[in-house]
Amino acid sequence: MTAPQGGQGAPAGGGAESSHPRVCFRRLPSNPDLPLPGRATSNAAGYDLRAAEDVVLRPGEIRLVPTGLVIELPEGVECQVRPRSGLALKHGITLPNSPGTIDPDYRGELRVIMQNLGPGPVTLARGERIAQLVFARFETPIVDEAEGVPETQRGSGGFGSTGLG
Repeated sequence: MTAPQGGQGAPAGGGAESSHPRVCFRRLPSNPDLPLPGRATSNAAGYDLRAAEDVVLRPGEIRLVPTGLVIELPEGVECQVRPRSGLALKHGITLPNSPGTIDPDYRGELRVIMQNLGPGPVTLARGERIAQLVFARFETPIVDEAEGVPETQRGSGGFGSTGLG
């Protein structure tokens, strides 16, 4: 894989580049020219991801939208695929499995599951920003079975139980 180019996707903050994990993208024939995912501002957490083809989403429809990119993540780093707030507010477009998770060993095309919850059809043009990628380190703990677990003050209370009382 080739190293990512500088610009919006480059590490921010002026630190040494080697202290940042490196994420590489390979272009597929359907995407010879679109920008690689990049941040709109230096403090943005998400990297904008673009559609590799025109798509029309009818009301209620769920579609898999191609990006024409394959990702290589470093070991211990996941990529979360999240909706864009502007598409959600203006058109009712969401990602029904949000956040989607891309594991470090996945090497297929990045495709985004999108759904139109709005009242009318929505056209997403090739090159349009359709989702955000957020990168996070993750743990892989050892999973064991136990006879019991220690009690806590909260106990089994959930779904708003901490706000009661």
